Amino acid sequence: MRVYLDHNATSPLLPAARAAMVAALDAGGNPSSVHDEGRIARRTVETARTEVAALVNAKPAEVIFTSGGSEANALALRGAVKAHRVTRLLVGATEHDSVLTVADDLAGEGGLSVARIAVDRDGRIDLNHFQSLLAEAPESTLVSVMLANNETGVIAPLADIVASAKAKGALVHVDAAQAAGRMGVDFKALGADLLTLSAHKFGGPQGVGALIVRDGVAIARQIAGGGQELGRRAGTENVPAIAGFGAAAAHARAHLEVWTRLAALRDRLEASVLNSMPQAVVHGAGASRLPNTTMLGLAGVSGETQVMALDLAGFAISSGAACSSGRVKTSHVLAAMGVADAGDAVRIALGPATTEAEVDAFVTAWISFAERALARRTQKAA
Repeated sequence: MRVYLDHNATSPLLPAARAAMVAALDAGGNPSSVHDEGRIARRTVETARTEVAALVNAKPAEVIFTSGGSEANALALRGAVKAHRVTRLLVGATEHDSVLTVADDLAGEGGLSVARIAVDRDGRIDLNHFQSLLAEAPESTLVSVMLANNETGVIAPLADIVASAKAKGALVHVDAAQAAGRMGVDFKALGADLLTLSAHKFGGPQGVGALIVRDGVAIARQIAGGGQELGRRAGTENVPAIAGFGAAAAHARAHLEVWTRLAALRDRLEASVLNSMPQAVVHGAGASRLPNTTMLGLAGVSGETQVMALDLAGFAISSGAACSSGRVKTSHVLAAMGVADAGDAVRIALGPATTEAEVDAFVTAWISFAERALARRTQKAA
């Protein structure tokens, strides 16, 4: 029997999302066409837009559909930098690679300078460092910080970050790809200008996401062509994927408590591991985290080895972000947190269907593997 514990990489497609996608595939039609089939497709897209907006308390007109969270992040950074002539970009040191890579690519363009905001040992944004960077920054500044980290689940102190940035007159982008659908996200109350979403993190299809752009905030399009998405992202909309996104958003909004209950299961997992294996460490345990996520470290035993061993035992976990073409690499998130053995950790991400029995079975399998691995290391050292 296989046990899937990698929901931060992707959460399996919900039946409601699948049904919405099949209906859209059967209906056909181009949403930009004026005939009846086109109007039906347009209604499907706009219904989904309304559901996605409702998930994060945004206006439907603020939703731009994209091919996923990575494109939404790229559009947010590149589009805001160009539209607002941004000359200073501040990004969290533990951001997703789709933010960090774009930031590095933008560095130097048009005199743009980029700085990474430090985090503490638990992965929280260092507010003192952020304030010092902000004090030095010009008014044409963009701040990009994720709401919840994809590897550790650590939740950022966004109220303080947004308030400070706004006092400076800076724009704020929030990557909420891991948070939306798993915890309450209120775009209006948050006060950010841009917000990234990804459908497949909460049961929607892969390959579709959205950038929420606050009404009145300019964004330069990165894909030119037709006038789709109010001229902000050209290309015929992926109607079936968008339909699935909308259905998943509606389901998530009605069932947020399903994810909340996972905190007790996660705590059970961590307590059981630490009681039996005190050498282990839970990274980010001192911070507020997503209820489903734990980053478990065991010094001297690589994350890649742990992933492969648990895979053979029937458990799907990861050693960090699943965005590197299947490669396993040292976590830049843990490195930024000052973790010396940043390559010796695995991420366990529970999902709505995860059971106590599955958690207990994983703990048993992981402890058994860890004991063998540490014993082998001791024998080699002798």
